[in-house]
Amino acid sequence: MHQSTTLKNGLQLITTPIEGTKSVTVLCLVGAGSRYENKKINGISHFLEHLFFKGAERYQNAAEVSSAIDSVGGDFNAFTGKEYAGYYVKLASDKKEVAFDVIGDMMLNATFLPHEIDKERGVILEEFNMYQDTPMYQVGWDFEKLLFGDQPMGWDQIGEKEIIKTLTRDQIVDYKEALYTPDNTIISVAGDITQEEAKKLVEKYFPFEDGKRALDPAPYHPVKGDEKAILQEKKTEQAHIIVGVEGVPARHEDNYTEKILSIILGGNMSSRMFLNVREAKGLAYYIRTTTDDYIDTGTLSTAAGVDLTRIDLAIEAILVEYRKMMEEKVGEEELKKAKDFMKGKIILRLEDSEEYAHLMGKQALLFPAIDTLEDILKKIDAVTADSVFRLSQKILKEKNLRVALIGPYKDKEHFANLLHY
Repeated sequence: MHQSTTLKNGLQLITTPIEGTKSVTVLCLVGAGSRYENKKINGISHFLEHLFFKGAERYQNAAEVSSAIDSVGGDFNAFTGKEYAGYYVKLASDKKEVAFDVIGDMMLNATFLPHEIDKERGVILEEFNMYQDTPMYQVGWDFEKLLFGDQPMGWDQIGEKEIIKTLTRDQIVDYKEALYTPDNTIISVAGDITQEEAKKLVEKYFPFEDGKRALDPAPYHPVKGDEKAILQEKKTEQAHIIVGVEGVPARHEDNYTEKILSIILGGNMSSRMFLNVREAKGLAYYIRTTTDDYIDTGTLSTAAGVDLTRIDLAIEAILVEYRKMMEEKVGEEELKKAKDFMKGKIILRLEDSEEYAHLMGKQALLFPAIDTLEDILKKIDAVTADSVFRLSQKILKEKNLRVALIGPYKDKEHFANLLHY
């Protein structure tokens, strides 16, 4: 069972002891990401994430940071989403203090030296190019750009090339000081550790000065336009498509119903998309249906890599499966299989201290209450065939459909016109 403590400086600590493991993950989550940016600094959250690893007080450069973790056989990494950024170290529990030391040093004492900023600028531009050359990733960003429009929710976390080239140290430091405050930060610790141990180490290594978050996440406004398709013309050997709709927010009463719906549609190798679109028709190499959920919106979408000459057939086949969900209730056996699959995957993931730290930390940062594993399993069990049917009819309506494509095509309207049942 997790325990939560708010320290005197306003920093919140979530500790989740896990029996039977000898690892500990220390994860620092901060409310930062594209939702906190404006056009002039789009990409700054991701840029900042890179810079924290470039040196602070006790570990003065990237080599010292990596050496400290490598010398004890640990893992470390970071990530930036639309609503939060995270930094974690996972290692053997007898070396746990190293994790608190390294992350605490980078969070509180990062130097952001000008020459390091300029070096990392080049690294991020190459990362940008890598995503441009990886259509499987890029098409997902294009889909959210289409669905959420030209507002922070619709912007890529990596930002625009011209902005990456011109961000200044002053902008970076100002942004860090506005958001990396104790009231906007969660330290989530999971594994072979007690709350008492974690509290002592957080008090030692995260002595934040008092401070309040100075930026709020941008509100989300549903897109009113009629744009149905977004097309990136590119010479590829395979077309990459996403067909989907706006979904429900993370804490919506139908959130787990939507997740079960996505599993039935395309969540595994016995799902409808896999069996009917890939196996029976041979229209796609990879095909999967997933959800993304945010504070106030979400997505349900099916991504596929398809033969260039049969892209129309693939889109039509995906829509057939969407339409079936709206026309006929799922059978109890198929529903139970999807629920058992989801519960099994969650239980397996949470054997990992890193996954547990993320689950608890994200909820503590973004939501008013934390669901335990037992709470989550109960919510999955509560999903019914009726609730899946009702939600399908609500979100999969023809007027809600959108498609993103990357491939050697020119006529965007042709694909927009395929979006009908």
